[in-house]
Order: sequence, then C-alpha cells, then structure tokens
Amino acid sequence: MTIKFILRKNEYALEGTHTVIQALRALGFSNETHLVVQDGEMLTENDVLRDGDSVKLIAVISGG
Repeated sequence: MTIKFILRKNEYALEGTHTVIQALRALGFSNETHLVVQDGEMLTENDVLRDGDSVKLIAVISGG
C-alpha cells in the first residue's frame, strides 16, 4: 500500500510511514507553500501518515 497525495488533478504516492514534513520533502514540496488536509482537517508537520492514507495538498496563495 501507499500514501496517496492529491494536488489538483495530479496524484503522488509514497510507501511507508512518514511525518507530514518528511513526506512533503520527499515529494519536493515545501510546508510553507502547501497545506496537507485529511478528512477535512489540516494536518501539522509532525502528524504521521501511514500506508493506506489519502490526503489532499492545497497550494497556499498569498497576496497583498
């Protein structure tokens, strides 16, 4: 099994157990530019993701 990450129409996958920050780094994303949401709740960088989890990545947009 894998952890599934969905960003817009793209899907990414990682195997194993990772913290959110480890997973983002492994996928080449930054925790400063992407939020991770699971079941409608935002995860922190220390939350643990395991095989079988599915999460949504949301790009952070900043403006002034």
